[in-house]
Amino acid sequence: MARNKHPEETVHLIVTTAFRLFMEKGYEHTSIQDIIDQLGGLSKGAIYHHFKSKEDILIAVSDQMTAESNQMLAKIRDRSDLSGREKLKTIFKESINRPVQNDIFTVAPDFHNNPKLLFSLLHDTIGHAAPNYILPIINQGIADGSIETDYPQQLAELILLAANVWMNPMIFDSSEEESRRKFMIFRQMMLGFGLDIVDDEMLERLKELASIYQENK
Repeated sequence: MARNKHPEETVHLIVTTAFRLFMEKGYEHTSIQDIIDQLGGLSKGAIYHHFKSKEDILIAVSDQMTAESNQMLAKIRDRSDLSGREKLKTIFKESINRPVQNDIFTVAPDFHNNPKLLFSLLHDTIGHAAPNYILPIINQGIADGSIETDYPQQLAELILLAANVWMNPMIFDSSEEESRRKFMIFRQMMLGFGLDIVDDEMLERLKELASIYQENK
């Protein structure tokens, strides 16, 4: 068999295919053979040359899901022209308006059948995104006077868990109305911290995503 001259293309094909199958069928209900059957002639050996197990593929899928988001977070975190509070608002606006959100909500993954994907989301939120992107912004806000809190680490975690998990229509099967109610509570909670970082435009976008999810689940 000829040596694969483009291993990165093979890896991309495997990860992209696995992502689609995990979303459609659930991680637990997707086998290595299911992935092979969608790879256009690649063998099981080709998969195991790059990934030791299905769980390794899941890690690669999770990394792909979060890579673009983390790049966006890092770019905003490192801006020098915004206060801490302004950076948080910019993050919310850019996150919810990313075009890839439409694709994800159209695929409509059932997180009840994807517990490992859900755990991966939680792990990335608490273990990576909160300390590396949101916490530095909150600390900057404390220093520049735009954010007031005695518990920056816990606030960083709370903001991301509420936004990425509690308000995520795909995790709790939320309707447009339920998504609106959660958003309103989240906005009230943020205002309690002196953070006017979400607005009606974001609310309408969240309702749109909830509608896309409900139509395609």
